[in-house]
Amino acid sequence: MRFPPLFSRRRVLALVSASAAFAAVPASRVTPFPPNQARALVQEPDLETISVALDWYPNANHAGLYLAQERGYYAEEGLAPDFYTPSDPTTVLQTVGAGRDTFGISYQTDVLLARAAGVPVVSVLALVQTPLQGIMVLTDSGITRPGDLVGKTVGYPGIPSQEAFLATMLEDDGATIDDVELVNIGFDLVPGLASGRVDAALGAFWTHEPILAEEEGYPTEILKVDDWGVPPYYELVIVASEATVDDRPDVVERFLRATRRGYEDAMADPAAAIAALRAASPDLNVPVEEAGIALLAPAWTAGDAPFGTQTAARWDAYAAWMAERGLIPADLDVAAAWQGDLLPTAGTPVP
Repeated sequence: MRFPPLFSRRRVLALVSASAAFAAVPASRVTPFPPNQARALVQEPDLETISVALDWYPNANHAGLYLAQERGYYAEEGLAPDFYTPSDPTTVLQTVGAGRDTFGISYQTDVLLARAAGVPVVSVLALVQTPLQGIMVLTDSGITRPGDLVGKTVGYPGIPSQEAFLATMLEDDGATIDDVELVNIGFDLVPGLASGRVDAALGAFWTHEPILAEEEGYPTEILKVDDWGVPPYYELVIVASEATVDDRPDVVERFLRATRRGYEDAMADPAAAIAALRAASPDLNVPVEEAGIALLAPAWTAGDAPFGTQTAARWDAYAAWMAERGLIPADLDVAAAWQGDLLPTAGTPVP
């Protein structure tokens, strides 16, 4: 299935304003198995099938997964992963927490919100070491810092955590959220900006939307959230349920080891990673994803962190900011939301 170019990628946030949002667990999928994977399962019936729910349609952030699959790293671990995009990607934490999916891709923000709502999910690996979100403005707008937004119209997808991002960025530059007009434009970030409906678009990923805008003839700039007061956080994480972590640690270890090999290969050979991604998703916008992976690959190990690294300092600092902004309770057990010792040491041989 091919989603529209601006389809939401981070979107459990829209559901977690109340615990009831996680009550239902739909089972619908885009496809049960990609055609190439279905053949592999027939050829290797002894492999253990696991399901991996993606946060969005296959894109450069998933390239390491598909490269690991193409090169047989999961098969070497005895695994046959079913990578799929749910018909509603905002259900990823629901289905993983309920055990309907073995793993999922989500966001640090969403994991903490889900934990606050009682969803038993655990981050087991950080895919992206840095925030990717920001405020996108047209290059010729004259807006170069949050304070320049005073008196302007800011469009956003209506997600509460992004209101907190904006408030923090403005306060860091001597303004307040009351100084701007905030307009819910859904996920029409590029159209809203290009049409002049808004002066700035909050929630854009600097690895994707600016590339789309440039492709459409609208050069843009990004004010990154972590440049203006928002503490660093892990944009994308791989999650499992508490039950999977507790009862099937060998599956977690094998999946993460193969995944790391795929991402290490993707960083060394981005062209091969995009080729694997395109093989799995023929409708891929190759130029956009080629530009995207060039930006993303450094973010996978930003700050010289080994791929997949998570630290208590990062989780605690970001959770404290979320609590200060009223997004999660101050007494949330942050340590239970992640586990950093499940990724095997680099170079660990396959049993």
